[in-house]
Amino acid sequence: MRISARNRLKGTIVEVTKGATTAHVRIDVGGSLVTASITNDAVDELGLVVGGEAYAVVKASDVMVAVDD
Repeated sequence: MRISARNRLKGTIVEVTKGATTAHVRIDVGGSLVTASITNDAVDELGLVVGGEAYAVVKASDVMVAVDD
């Protein structure tokens, strides 16, 4: 895979829930869950299944940083 985005989080798919047109894909990244909303077609084209490996790719113009008080 070659991609310009630098925020790539590799993990394991733990849940794929398809709706009418959009699916929610949950990826376990080192114990933290990341949820992506993508099309059902994308799920099928990428062959996403529970237990498979995938990357959560974050591409945003703004990324905020926070710390606990």
